[in-house]
Amino acid sequence: MAISTLTALLNHVAGIFPSRRAISVSGKFDLTHAQLHHLVERAAAQLVAAGVKPGDVVALTFPNTVEYVIMFLAVIRVRATAAPLNAAYTFDEFEFYLSDSESKLLLTSKEGNEPAQAAAAKLNIPHISAALPAADSEVVLSPTQSGVDVNSVSKLTNDPSDVALFLHTSGTTSRPKGVPLTQLNLYSSVQNIKSVYKITESDSTVIVLPLFHVHGLLAGLLSSLGAGAAVALPAAGRFSASTFWSDMNKYNATWYTAVPTIHQIILDRHLSSPEPIYPKLRFIRSCSASLAPEIMARLEEAFGAPVLEAYAMTEATHLMASNPLPEDGPHKAGSVGKPVGQEMAILDQNGVVQGPNANGEVCIRGPNVTNGYKNNPEANKSAFQFGWFHTGDLGFFDSDGYLHLVGRIKELINRGGEKISPIEVDAVLLSHPDIAQAVAFGVPDDKYGEEINCAVIPREGSNIDEAEVSRFCKKNLAAFKVPKKIFITDSLPKTATGKIQRRIVSEHFLAQISTAKVPKFGA
Repeated sequence: MAISTLTALLNHVAGIFPSRRAISVSGKFDLTHAQLHHLVERAAAQLVAAGVKPGDVVALTFPNTVEYVIMFLAVIRVRATAAPLNAAYTFDEFEFYLSDSESKLLLTSKEGNEPAQAAAAKLNIPHISAALPAADSEVVLSPTQSGVDVNSVSKLTNDPSDVALFLHTSGTTSRPKGVPLTQLNLYSSVQNIKSVYKITESDSTVIVLPLFHVHGLLAGLLSSLGAGAAVALPAAGRFSASTFWSDMNKYNATWYTAVPTIHQIILDRHLSSPEPIYPKLRFIRSCSASLAPEIMARLEEAFGAPVLEAYAMTEATHLMASNPLPEDGPHKAGSVGKPVGQEMAILDQNGVVQGPNANGEVCIRGPNVTNGYKNNPEANKSAFQFGWFHTGDLGFFDSDGYLHLVGRIKELINRGGEKISPIEVDAVLLSHPDIAQAVAFGVPDDKYGEEINCAVIPREGSNIDEAEVSRFCKKNLAAFKVPKKIFITDSLPKTATGKIQRRIVSEHFLAQISTAKVPKFGA
């Protein structure tokens, strides 16, 4: 029978590679694919006993732990919908997400999460905690479920149309939108990721990114498990620069995927305190935000592996396009590569497909794409037009068929009719040897409508000032693209996934210089 669900794929893998390592909890224990499968089936039976039914939404808020992985897979195994939530949310945020997702149950680690539990209690949502004391034990749910029937799960057959994952977009311009993703979406995306990076059972990675978003969940975790490969979870339950390379060496990692912010942290650590030995990596992957060509070159030089930039979004169950492995073609700095496993076109405002080197909106269609936002007909109407899903990103294909992103349509800075791509300005700023991180953003302006500003974090030990940044920009950018105001800072506000959202950065720095009410762009 042809496989078309993630659950069936993982069952298949556990049958072919039962004794291969699937998950390691750094410094604690390893689980094989067969052990993981057994733990998931047993935890699924406990969820059935707890009253979880097909179609129910189950919220999960955990650090990056083995309990999270098992419970996530157990939730989708019983044909329920997993709604992972960032453990750092406030009470109000948990209340919004639990209520918007219509969650029927909250799962946490044994340690719990006070704001999440308080929000769940207010909404009358029951709470269960999960713990795995050792590799050879079962997952312990608390309160303990009575009447667990180990055969209850065998009666449940996963369907490609089951909604398996429910996430919210990080919404650069508006209130987060709910994105339901099916078993088929997850399966299709895992197959796309495996194929473009040739991930096999002999690969191994360390999970760097949080597992409550698609980048870490799909590209790091599920694609590895779906290939019979192995993942290691850091002991701290999250990324730690101080343990990253020792984990990579210990588990013979062959690749890793991260956002540019984390690549920069890894690079800075390499420059200040290099490791005695680095693993031989097949590739390094970068996604979720634009990677400046300068940073890409430094990464390749430091770690001796090709850096493949990719393009992804929640609505596409992560991957849309990627630069290929070296044996499959060149990887281009400043490009996010070629479409993977789906159709992609550049459309103008009338839905007309554009030729090479012509800007337009990046649009996609394929089995990895969501069927639509939850309870949001307005958003669906604008996102699904002319038979395509509209990403909201502006870009073009070059003559080799590689996609180049110009920016979010709503983030382009319109300075008196001149459209400025903040990505281009970021790349120039980051090519300065004394700048570690930089972000350009638009601010309201009486004369031009919008003006360009930027914030930069100097490299450690550097005393770069505003005048030097300005001089460098004037030398490398057209006059109208040069930031009018430059903020030198030691930190930038980021989302939980390490994304820098220009709207938030803009509000943050404008608030510092103005007591007046700051306009919320696009809100």
